[in-house]
Amino acid sequence: MRVLMTGGGTGGHVYPALAIAEYIKEKEPDSEIAFVGTEKGIENKLVPAAGYKLYHVEIQGIYRSLSPKNIKTAYLIMVSPYKAKKIIKEFRPDIVIGTGGYVCWPLLRAASSMGIPSMVHESNAYAGLAVRQVQGCVDRVLTSFEETAERLKAKEKIVNVGNPLRINCSAYSQAEARRKLGISDGKKFVVLSFGGSLGAKGINDAAIEIMRSFSSKKTNTLHYHACGSRFYDDFLSEARKDGLDKSQHIVISDYIFDMPLYMAAADVVICRAGAMTLSELAMMGKPAILIPSPNVTDDHQYKNAKVVADRGGAFLVKEGEEVSARVCKAVESLWADRKLRSEMSSAMSAMARPDAGEKIYSEILKLTEKKK
Repeated sequence: MRVLMTGGGTGGHVYPALAIAEYIKEKEPDSEIAFVGTEKGIENKLVPAAGYKLYHVEIQGIYRSLSPKNIKTAYLIMVSPYKAKKIIKEFRPDIVIGTGGYVCWPLLRAASSMGIPSMVHESNAYAGLAVRQVQGCVDRVLTSFEETAERLKAKEKIVNVGNPLRINCSAYSQAEARRKLGISDGKKFVVLSFGGSLGAKGINDAAIEIMRSFSSKKTNTLHYHACGSRFYDDFLSEARKDGLDKSQHIVISDYIFDMPLYMAAADVVICRAGAMTLSELAMMGKPAILIPSPNVTDDHQYKNAKVVADRGGAFLVKEGEEVSARVCKAVESLWADRKLRSEMSSAMSAMARPDAGEKIYSEILKLTEKKK
C-alpha cells in the first residue's frame, strides 16, 4: 500500500499521523509511506526522525485580524493545490490521509479532484477550520470524540474511531510503574503535573502552590513536576524560597522523558488538555485536573476538557479563575476520597479507544479496496 500522510504545524496534528503510519507499517510492512507538511512546522523534526520522506507545500493559515498576510494566504490557497497535485503524481498514493492543520487542505482537495481515496482524522472534540473545509471532498471523516459530529455537516461520512496512539499506554500497571520508579510505599498518593516540553506558566503557578500547601506537608504524598525548559531556572528559584527543592515528597525536573511510566504511577495528573494527552490518560484510566491552554486556535483545549469533565473523568480549571486555589482544592478532594478517585478513573477509562488503530486501518482498507 502506498500512503501519503498530511497534517502539520503542531504535534497535535503530526503525532496522530505518525501513529496511523506506524499501525499501517505494522499490518503491512512493505507499505510505502510519505508525509507532506510545510517548511516551518514541527513535522520537519518529527517526520524525518521517524524515518519517513517529507514533501513540502507552501501554505499558511488565515489570520483572524485584518492582516496584509491574508493577501498571501489567498494566493497560496489558489496555487497550493497545483503543487499538491505534483506531489501526488510523483508519489502515486493509493490513499491520502490528513490529520488536521492547514497543510492538509491542498492535499486532500487535490486527491479528491484526482479520484484518489482520501480521509481526514480530527483529534479534538470540536473540528478545526481545515477539517471543516475538507469534509465535503474527502471520502471519510474520522473523529476521536463522538461530540465532534455535532459541528460537522457531512454526517454520512463520519466514523468515530478514537485517537491513534504511538506509545503503549498499557505497558505498565500502577504497581509495576511504582517499582520501576523506586516508590516503595504502596500507600503513597502520587501527583504528576506538567505543561509540555517548554512548560506552562499557569500549571507551574498551580504546582508551586500545591507543593507549598499540600505535597510538602503530607507524609504519604509524592509529587513529580516537570516545569519545562523555559521556566526551569525561575521555578527552581521559587521552590528554593520555601525549601521545596529539598522536600523528600517533591521531585522537580525540566522534562520527563518516560511520561507513560510516570503517568502509570500517578493517582492524579495535572496537565493541559491536548487531544493526545487526553487519549493517553483515558487509556490508563487516570483522574485528571485539566488546565486548558488559552493560547490555541478556537479554544479547542477548553472544549476537549469540557467533554472529559462533563463525563466525570476530570476537574476543569480555567486559567485566570483563581487557578492555584481551585487546583489545590481538587487535589485535596482526590487525596481524601478514594471513592471519588475510583469513579473518575472509571469515567476516564470509559472514554478509552484501544482499538483506534485497527478501526482506522479498517476504514483505509474499505476505501482502497473499493477503488481497485
